[in-house]
Amino acid sequence: MKNLENWMKENQITEIECVVSDINGIARGKITPTKKFIAEKGMRLPESILLQTVTGDYVEDEIYYDLLDPADIDMICHPDPDAVFIIPWALEPTAQVIHDCYDRNGLPIHLSPRNLLKKILRLYEEQGWQPIVSPEMEFYLTKRCEDPDLPLQPPIGRSGRQETGRQSFSIDAANEFDPLFEDMYDWCEIQGLDIDTLIHEEGTAQMEINFRHGDPLALADQVFVFKRTMREAALKHDVTATFMAKPVSNEPGSAMHMHQSVVDINTGKSIFSDENGKMSELFLHHIGGLQKYIPEILPLLAPNVNSFRRFLPDTSAPVNVEWGLENRTCGLRVPDSDPQNRRVENRLPGADANVYLAIAGSLLCGYLGMMKKINPSAPVQGRAYERRNLRLPLTLEAALERMEHSKVIREYLSPEFVKGYIAVKRVEHENFKQVISSWEREFLLLSV
Repeated sequence: MKNLENWMKENQITEIECVVSDINGIARGKITPTKKFIAEKGMRLPESILLQTVTGDYVEDEIYYDLLDPADIDMICHPDPDAVFIIPWALEPTAQVIHDCYDRNGLPIHLSPRNLLKKILRLYEEQGWQPIVSPEMEFYLTKRCEDPDLPLQPPIGRSGRQETGRQSFSIDAANEFDPLFEDMYDWCEIQGLDIDTLIHEEGTAQMEINFRHGDPLALADQVFVFKRTMREAALKHDVTATFMAKPVSNEPGSAMHMHQSVVDINTGKSIFSDENGKMSELFLHHIGGLQKYIPEILPLLAPNVNSFRRFLPDTSAPVNVEWGLENRTCGLRVPDSDPQNRRVENRLPGADANVYLAIAGSLLCGYLGMMKKINPSAPVQGRAYERRNLRLPLTLEAALERMEHSKVIREYLSPEFVKGYIAVKRVEHENFKQVISSWEREFLLLSV
């Protein structure tokens, strides 16, 4: 806390946003004066926020009181001095500090997404391994829309015109929003976010920001902060940035592609390559684990009903857990690289996923493959869309049921987390089913 206190004085910080990530990756917490933050050395929050749905509801009482103290007590949240970020868009000098959640006995709370990622990283550390990840975040820019019943529209750029058609990798199309992206880059630099490339993706006004590879926990924090930053930069320029998996009909969905590799902690050498520079057995087992267990942790990668609208053949999204060299029709792509940078790209996570849970789930699958020596299928040559083996659950309901019945996932994620996560997602799904869609009104109202 002393170093953190000195940093705040040097930067003349007057206000602190104390935040934790809930199940959905929403920042929840308290805003407090710096003096109060320093004096209290943390904050208390109700445990119940970790069982809160995206709609603001809670799970049913039977599960709620089974997982939480019946007295509805507070959890104790401690600031992580390595997860402090200036908030450039605030009117007063403000910082946000990401906290970790503990119970009254000082034990990490199982329902905390950040704690879950740290738990998976410890499994790697016990083996002398250090995982490396590099997320790629896709998102759409749209006009502001006050009515959720209306379809989203592309925003107006510098030229005064809306973008039409698809402009994959177009520099001019990306430059239409130069003032917005200049603010975004400036704010990311101030916050120390390690972003790399900006790309105009395939969809109309769809963009992608790539992060440089690094430590999974640090990058999860950065993506968590980046989502807030991107939304704020868009709002400043009177547009909206959305990380929904499929926000626009007849357009590609938005992914959070996850490049992952593993190095030896002592030597720094990749364990994915053998002495001859070829694919190691550990690398193949890592892929085998991803193939076997992704279908069992899919709700961590595709957490919403909308997530599954992205999984359609021939829409730039995988519908399988096949793997192949430089093959983007596979759920698991192995990019061309030198031996030290050998990695696998998990193309299944959606941009709407909680980044802590997506990274934790993906790394856990690879870890289990290496520990259980799971061999992968043969790599796919050509299009993988037609392959019928290794099928994924096709709906959120089916995915939740598969996760619920996975003994190995309960063992490693904890029974409490799996029970709580599934309960939250089922409440959200019940809420969704109460809404009558425009499709139903258009085609069924006067026809059936």
